[in-house]
Amino acid sequence: MNMFKIRNKFFSLLLHKRSMFVLLITLMLMFGSFLVSLTLGDRYISIPHVLSVIIGEGSQIDKLFIEAFRMPRIIVAMIAGLSLAIAGSILQGLVRNPLASPDILGLSGGAGAAVVLFLAIFSDDRTNSLTVSIKWLPLAAFLGAIISLLFVYAFAYKDGELKPLRLVLVGVGFSALAQATTSFFMLIGPIFRATEANMWLTGSVYGANWEQVKIILFWTILFTGLALLFIRHLNTQQLGDDVSTSLGVKVEKNRMILLFISTALVAGAVSFAGALGFVGLIAPHIARKIVGASYGALIPVSGAIGAIMVLVADTIGRTVFLPVQIPAGVFTAVIGAPYFIFLLFKTGKR
Repeated sequence: MNMFKIRNKFFSLLLHKRSMFVLLITLMLMFGSFLVSLTLGDRYISIPHVLSVIIGEGSQIDKLFIEAFRMPRIIVAMIAGLSLAIAGSILQGLVRNPLASPDILGLSGGAGAAVVLFLAIFSDDRTNSLTVSIKWLPLAAFLGAIISLLFVYAFAYKDGELKPLRLVLVGVGFSALAQATTSFFMLIGPIFRATEANMWLTGSVYGANWEQVKIILFWTILFTGLALLFIRHLNTQQLGDDVSTSLGVKVEKNRMILLFISTALVAGAVSFAGALGFVGLIAPHIARKIVGASYGALIPVSGAIGAIMVLVADTIGRTVFLPVQIPAGVFTAVIGAPYFIFLLFKTGKR
């Protein structure tokens, strides 16, 4: 047989052997990118020395550079890319539109505005620190993304059904509104937060630390696990609402749960990596061309590709232009914006 199958009461996964092979390759590429990124920076550290530090050995100076400076940043970049890519693949499947992605539908913008408002309200001018735990940051981003989702979803309905192209157009409009709102929150907030927020909004993992890694890792594992539980519902929804309903699927209920999951994944990524543009658009498209439309393979492969994209973008940004560090979002936007225009043109012709 050419199929790999896992099925029980709560979980169903069907993978082609070729898809398993592709997933294994992408995971190896992701790990390879992780190791190479650890070697690069203002101090080069060879891969054998990196591996020595990972297993608990190595010199103190190598440990300092890898464990304190590079590894937290790299892990946050990978997790953010993975989250945005999975969220994008879910959104594209739900609305059956290749243009759907977290940033284009306004979810990233709403989450970003909520984070900036959070920083403006809970910052102490005297100590330049937060007055509440940073653990509340993903929740603030989640609330902002949920408000965005409700707004865009409501205005995308026409004649009792969801219009996919209308959803994209409303999302683009709301993204502009969210950006203006974010600028306003930056103006009313503490001045020392404005520069920090401006770089973060471009899409940057500069200054990531182990506390952030713990929070985003827990958040991402939780909601990625939920996404995998709903893989079969995603596959069913590709057949259309009428066919899904005739099969006994609760279409609207499952759609809202999956939208909730994708919104939570976006919130976690935006909280600590900023508004990384177009990752949730490009990664699912690449994965779909490699492994097809079955979500059993599409979700994990999309996640791995998204992690590689953000990691490579951040590595280029912090090494190629030294001593200046360029936010990773600049490079994802340079690639993503032309790709979005191409997709928009292609979808319009269709």
